[in-house]
Amino acid sequence: MSAQGAPLTADADLVTLAREAAVAAKALAADAGRRVRASVVTAEGRLSAEKLEAEQHAAHGLAWLSTYAEAVTQLASYAERLQAAGRLGETETLLVRIGIGEYLDQMFGGIPMSQGEMVRPTTSLGLTAQEVARHRTGAVETMIAEGNTPAHRAALVKRIREGQGAATTGDSGLDEDMEAIRSEMRRFGQAEVVPHAHEWHQKNAYIPIEIIGQMAELGVFGLTIPEEYGGMGLPKISMCVVSEELSRAYIGVGSLGTRSEIAAELILCGGTEEQKQRFLPKIASGEILPTAVFTEPNTGSDLASLRTKAVREGDVWKVYGNKTWITHPVRADLMTILVRTKPEEPGHRGLSLLLGEKPRGNDENPFPVEGLSGGEIEVLGYRGMKEYELAFDGFSVPAKNLLGEVEGKGFTQLMQTFESARIQTAARAVGVAQSALDIGLRYAEERVQFGKPLVAFPRVSDKLAMMAVEINIARQLTYFAAHEKDEGKRCDLEAGMAKLLAARVAWASADNALQIHGGNGFALEYQISRVLCDARILSIFEGAAEIQAQVIARRLLEVQ
Repeated sequence: MSAQGAPLTADADLVTLAREAAVAAKALAADAGRRVRASVVTAEGRLSAEKLEAEQHAAHGLAWLSTYAEAVTQLASYAERLQAAGRLGETETLLVRIGIGEYLDQMFGGIPMSQGEMVRPTTSLGLTAQEVARHRTGAVETMIAEGNTPAHRAALVKRIREGQGAATTGDSGLDEDMEAIRSEMRRFGQAEVVPHAHEWHQKNAYIPIEIIGQMAELGVFGLTIPEEYGGMGLPKISMCVVSEELSRAYIGVGSLGTRSEIAAELILCGGTEEQKQRFLPKIASGEILPTAVFTEPNTGSDLASLRTKAVREGDVWKVYGNKTWITHPVRADLMTILVRTKPEEPGHRGLSLLLGEKPRGNDENPFPVEGLSGGEIEVLGYRGMKEYELAFDGFSVPAKNLLGEVEGKGFTQLMQTFESARIQTAARAVGVAQSALDIGLRYAEERVQFGKPLVAFPRVSDKLAMMAVEINIARQLTYFAAHEKDEGKRCDLEAGMAKLLAARVAWASADNALQIHGGNGFALEYQISRVLCDARILSIFEGAAEIQAQVIARRLLEVQ
C-alpha cells in the first residue's frame, strides 16, 4: 500500500512505468534545452560564449535537469535488465521506485545544484507551467505518488539491515566476472586498508609501499592495459568496480589505481610504440608509479593560459615554471607534464606533454633530482599520497620522452583521457558514498537513545534509505558511461553527468552520515569525520562542479 492507502503498482508493471516515465523525463529536458538554446545563440545561429556566461544559471540548470533525466533513464534500464535476468528482487524494486519517484519529483519541482542554488523548469529554465504540465504524464504521476513514500523508505532500510541485496544497496546489475572482481577488492580493502585508513589520515602518512605492492599483485595497475603491454586487457567497467571498492575502503588507495589508469591511457592514445613498450609494462606491474602534472597556480581549469615552458636544448627538454595541486609527486617515478613548447602559439596549440622520469623521494629528501623542488600543501582530506606545489628550474626530460614525439598536441592528447578520468572519479565518489552509508548504518544500529537504536527513528532511517537510493543511481549512471566507453562511443557527456551527480551524492552521504553521529561525528577520532573531508574534494578535482556543468551544457546546447 502507498502512504495514501492506494494499492501499489505490481512489480510486473514497474519496468513499463519506469520506461514511460523516462521518456517523459527526457522530453522535459529536451524542451528545456530548446528554450535555453534560444537564449544563448546569435542571430546567425551560433552558440555565443558571452550569452552562455550571462545565462549561466539556466545553462547549468539544464545540465542538472538533463543529468536527472539520464539518471531516470538508466534506472529504468537497470530494472529492465534485472527483470529479464530474474534478479529484480524487493531491494532492487524499492531502489528503483524510490529513486525514479524522487528524481522525477525534483525535476518538476526543483533540483538542488548546490546547497543554496535551485533549478526549476519555470523560473530557471523559462518553460511555462503548461509546457511543464504536458510532460507530467500518467506514468510520471504514478511513479511520483508510489515512489518515495515513508513506507518504501522504511521497507528498504529493513532489507538493508537484514543484509538483503548485494553490496548493501542491491544488485549492481553487472555480470559474475565483474562481481568476482568486486569481491576480491572488497576482501582486500576490508582486511588490509579499512583497519588502518583512519590512522594514515590522522598522521597524514603515506599509504605504505607494502599496500601498493599488494595492489600490484592483484593486478590493479594493469587492469585495462592491453595484454601485449603487460596488462590484463579488461574493459573500463572493471576499473570502475575496482576504483569503487578500493575507495570504499579509503579514497587514497582507490585513487592510486586511477592514477596509473589515466597515465597508461595517455601513453596508449598518444605515445609512440617505443614509449608504449618502455613504460606500459612497468606501469602495469606497479614498478612505475605515475603522477599527473597539469595544474598551475593561476590557471586552474583554464589550461589554455598555462605558462610552464619547456625549451629544447640538444637531446633534452629543459622545463621551467610552477605547478600546483600535484598528487603523489614525491614517490612517483613518472610525471606526465603539460608544458608550453611553442611560445609563439597561443592557447592550446602551443602545449605538449612530456614523460618526465625521476627518482623516488621521501619526506626527508622529497625531490632528489636537479631542477625540481616543491613544498607540501596541507589538506583536509584525500591524504595518503600528499599534495605538492612544484617548481621546475631546468628539469631535464629526454627529447625521446615527448609524448608521441610530436609538439603542440598536448591538449588534444590530454582531452583523450578526460572521459576515463571523469568516469573513474565518479566511481571513486560512489565508493566514498558507500563508505559513508556503511559507517552511518553501523553507528545507527549501535547507538541507543531513548531506549532504542537510532535507526529506529524515521528521520535517521530516511537518511540511510536515501543514501542507498542515490548511491545506486550514481552507480548505474557511472556504469552506463563506462559501457559507452568500452563500446568505443563518444561519452564525454555521459562521463560528465556521472561525475557531476556522483560527487554530490558522495558529499550528501557523508554529510548525512555525520549528522547521524551527532556530536561524535565532529570528533576527529570517528571515521566519518575523515570520510566527510575526503568526499568534499570530489566536486572540485577532475573538473569542479561548475566547470563540469558548463561542459555538459555546451554539449547539450551545441547547434546542430
